[in-house]
Amino acid sequence: MKTGLALAAILAALPWSAHAQASCSADRIDLRWQGGSESFSVELADDPAERSRGLMFRSALDPAAGMLFVYESPRQAQFWMKNTLIPLDMIFADASGRVTRVHSNAIPGDLTPIDGGPGVVFVLEINGGLAATLGIAPGAELRHPAVPADLAAWSCQE
Repeated sequence: MKTGLALAAILAALPWSAHAQASCSADRIDLRWQGGSESFSVELADDPAERSRGLMFRSALDPAAGMLFVYESPRQAQFWMKNTLIPLDMIFADASGRVTRVHSNAIPGDLTPIDGGPGVVFVLEINGGLAATLGIAPGAELRHPAVPADLAAWSCQE
């Protein structure tokens, strides 16, 4: 897993790291967990058409980037990898932005449903293997303007 360790070192050195990130913006998401934090630039998928397309047909994803899926209400979210060309990690979170599940290294093109479990409102997709490399696991917290301040485990006001 030398590649993963090298990627983690590169991410930690970049100026956009959550360690330096002070405020929320719609094109960034911050994550924190015991022992770490990180920030990614994100594209929002917050309507049915955007959520349906997701990261399909892309041959690469910048290591500092991801896609944030936002749902209007909690649901049993399921994803698949149809027409997706790169392995992805899927980070599922509830209405408070607390991570409930992480699915690592989803297989490109696989049609097997990936179940996020009940109560999903947010799903962050990042490069496959990156969540494990960084230590992102259930219990981590997301901070983004889409997470309602009155519910947020980690508010944009903090």
